Amino acid sequence: MLLIRRLLLGLVIAANFCFPQWSMGGESQNEIKIGSKKFTESVILGEMAYHLINKKGVTAVHKAELGGTQILFKSLVQGELDIYPEYTGTIVQEIFSGELFRNEEEVRDKLESMGILMSKPIGFNNSYIIGMKKEAAKKFGIDKISDLKNYPELKFGFSNEFMDRGDGWPSLQRKYNLPQRDVRGIDHDIGYRGLENGSIDVIDLYSTDAEIDYYDLKSLIDDLNHFPEYQAVFLYRSDFAMRNPESVKSLLRLEGMISESDMVKLNADVKLAGKSEGEVASKFLERKLNVKTEFYQMTIFEKLIRNTYDHLFLVVISLSAAIIIAIPLGIFAYKTAKFGQLLLGTIGVIQTIPSLALIVFMIPLLGIGAKPAIAALFLYSLLPIVRNTYSGLKDIPLQLSESAEALGLPSRVKMIKIELPLASRSILSGIKTAAVINVGTATLGAIIGAGGYGQPILTGIRLDDTGLILQGAIPAALLAFGVQWLFEMLEPIFVSKGLRLGE
Repeated sequence: MLLIRRLLLGLVIAANFCFPQWSMGGESQNEIKIGSKKFTESVILGEMAYHLINKKGVTAVHKAELGGTQILFKSLVQGELDIYPEYTGTIVQEIFSGELFRNEEEVRDKLESMGILMSKPIGFNNSYIIGMKKEAAKKFGIDKISDLKNYPELKFGFSNEFMDRGDGWPSLQRKYNLPQRDVRGIDHDIGYRGLENGSIDVIDLYSTDAEIDYYDLKSLIDDLNHFPEYQAVFLYRSDFAMRNPESVKSLLRLEGMISESDMVKLNADVKLAGKSEGEVASKFLERKLNVKTEFYQMTIFEKLIRNTYDHLFLVVISLSAAIIIAIPLGIFAYKTAKFGQLLLGTIGVIQTIPSLALIVFMIPLLGIGAKPAIAALFLYSLLPIVRNTYSGLKDIPLQLSESAEALGLPSRVKMIKIELPLASRSILSGIKTAAVINVGTATLGAIIGAGGYGQPILTGIRLDDTGLILQGAIPAALLAFGVQWLFEMLEPIFVSKGLRLGE
């Protein structure tokens, strides 16, 4: 028991010394928090907002690649974000799906009632497009979306968000009476590769995608006018506008300043030329608005250090909390046969929830960033530790337990001095399993702004950059091996020699 306490103490001390922001309450309340979705154009617009606001002498932070519309909008309403770029069609068709608006002013009034303001259009319409390879379109004689109903054998691959949006696949299928059944949800950027290798025939595109020309794709005519206009705008909190009028004034300089051709070029600079979003945003502002901004490109080593720090922060905090809670729960399950199986079953059910879903479920309670990721990782770490604590205690030989009873030891002393030491190997094994699972699952935290090794993986998928993916995948794998090795090295310290005989 003393050794387990030392393990917990070590983890807590490490968390406080290595991650002081946890005990200090996290982010500064004075930071202006800018969000963006997990596609290149949104990240570029987020970078422009970041540069313009930082230029005003206030501290801004850009939380890039935060997932889809609902995550961003809910975070804005809850105050987890102050600003993020959005599209008018998405606001009407997705955020306020099912509501009818006669004009833009009614949309603005609805947003304002929620404490949200909307800029005027930035200058370009980034509409949804249904597209396919030109060669395939020519072969089948397909020119418009309604032509697709004549070819039920075609395989569709739509972005995951498009599969469920109010203006997405379900309504598109109904409007055009499309018969296709082989329809898959995929990452938007992976869809291009699917077209290229022939695994899918039709995908959803954005009209400003640089890949349309690069992959020689045909944009099918929306002959029934299903898709509305998607004018790019910025959504921002009204209380942010009151506190920072100069920052808002600077941000709104982008109104009407980015044409569709400008945006295609900016996207191409990132996705095809390999430049960073921050660099292309900075150069555009200098060229278009005569705003000179300081741009700093982190080295691979600096990114590795930052991602390692963020990843360890998620793992150490969540694992420490799991150890503190799970071991007593395992003891409780062992001591109370009536509720023990119910407890184990309940924790087991938590383990069956998909990890990404569990992380997203935490957003309404804890917002975005590290806290919801830590909460989800904590829940995922419970089962191995609780079950191994329970099993380790239950598997103690009956004669040893009876010997302790014969000595007349109080139940608490018996648990601390005899039962827990005998179960220590099983308990440590559960902690090791939880730690390794934790390291892998923590990569998903990047999708809600928690950082870590998932960030380069997410960016690499978006940019179709294998090197970036490996910058996250390889360190994550090495950290998992390192954690496993560390616990194996600790076993002689935490498990008595007698229990290790026969190895």
